[in-house]
Amino acid sequence: MNVIEIGSSDHRRASAGMLMGSIVVFAVLYSPQPLISLFSKEYHISPATAGASISLATIGLGIGLILISALSSSLERKKLMSLSLLLTSILAVASAFCHQFSIFLVIRFLEGICISGFPSIAMAYINEEFHRKDIGRVMGSYIAGTAIGGFTGRIVIGALTDLLNWQTALMILGMINLLLSLYFWRYLPASRNFHPHRRSFKQWQAGMIGNLLNKRLLLLFITGFLLMGVYIMILDYIGYPLTAKPYYLSQTVFGFLFVVNLVGTWSSVWFGKLADHHPRPQVIAIAIALFAAGAMLTLIPILAVKILGVALVAFGFFAGHSVASGWVGLVADSEHKAQASSLYLLFYYGGSSLVGWSGGLFLHRLGWSGLIYYAFVLLAAAVVITSLAGEAIRLRRLQLK
Repeated sequence: MNVIEIGSSDHRRASAGMLMGSIVVFAVLYSPQPLISLFSKEYHISPATAGASISLATIGLGIGLILISALSSSLERKKLMSLSLLLTSILAVASAFCHQFSIFLVIRFLEGICISGFPSIAMAYINEEFHRKDIGRVMGSYIAGTAIGGFTGRIVIGALTDLLNWQTALMILGMINLLLSLYFWRYLPASRNFHPHRRSFKQWQAGMIGNLLNKRLLLLFITGFLLMGVYIMILDYIGYPLTAKPYYLSQTVFGFLFVVNLVGTWSSVWFGKLADHHPRPQVIAIAIALFAAGAMLTLIPILAVKILGVALVAFGFFAGHSVASGWVGLVADSEHKAQASSLYLLFYYGGSSLVGWSGGLFLHRLGWSGLIYYAFVLLAAAVVITSLAGEAIRLRRLQLK
C-alpha cells in the first residue's frame, strides 16, 4: 500500500483538509446549540421541541449514513466528501432566511443528510491512506478538528446573535464554511488505496448485517451511542440554567462557554496516542470517569465550577470518542471498514438524537439535577459495555491463535 507518511507534504495537506472539513461539518451541525433556550423564548416552545434543531439534524445524518454506506464502495472518497461539504454550506446559508421554526427544522434535517457524506468517509479515508501504526494519532487529529468546528460554530453564532440576530449569524457562518469547503476540495490529496467497485444490494446488506452481528463491533457502536448522547444532552440544555436566574448570561457570554470544547483538541490526540500503546478498555474507562466527574461538577451552583465541569465533560468525551472510533477501524474486516464506520456513526448520532432529546424531558420534569443523574447512569453503562467489548476482542484473538 502506498500510504501517506507522517511528516510528508501530503500528510500536511491531508491533515489541513480533514481539519477544514471537520470544522465545516461540526460548525454547521451544532451552531444552533447556544440558541436552544432562545428558541424556547422566541417561539414559546418546550426545551425538547427547541432541541429538535439539533436532534433532527442528527436524525437526517443517521439516515444519510445508511444511504452513503450503500454507495461508498463505488464513489471516490474525495469527490463524495467535497460534495457533502459544499451542499451543507449552501443549506447553512439558506437556513438564515427562515422565519418559521418549522421550515428551519426541515432545512436542519436536510443539512443532516448532506453532512453524512463526510464523517463516515473521512474515517474510512484515514484508515485506508495511513499506516496502521499511525491510525490512533491521525484519528486523534481528526477528532480534534471536530472539537474546533463545534466550538467555532457555537461561539460565532452566540456573539453574532447578540450583535445582530440569529438569522444573520447563521448566514455569515454559512459563507465562512463555504470557503473552507472549497479549500478542502482543492487541497486534500486524492485516495491512493481506494479502488471503486460496484456492490449489489445483497452484498451491501450482508456487510451491514455482518457488522451488526459482530459482538465486538456492536458493543463499540453502543459505546459511541452513549458517549455522544450524554455529551450532546449536557451541551444542549446547559443554557437553560446559565441564561436564567441567578446567572443571566448573555448569548455572547454563553457562546464563549463553548471555548472549553477546545480541550477536546488536546484530549483526543493525547488519548489517541495512549490507545496505540495501552489497553483500549482502560483508556476509555479513564476518559469516561473524567466525563462523569465533569457532569457532577455542573450540579455545584458556583458559576466557575459549572464551567470547569463542562470543560471536563468535553475533555472526557473527545478522549473516549477518539479511542472508540479508531478502535472500530481496527476491529472491522478490511472489506467492510467503511460500512463499520458508517454504523458507528449511525449509533453515535442516534445517541445525539435520542438521548439528547430525552434529556429535555428530564430537564422539564426533574430539573438540571435530574438530567445529570440520568447522564451518570448512562456513562456507567458505557464503562461496562466498553469492558465487555475489550473482553470479546481478547477472546477472539485467542481463538485465532
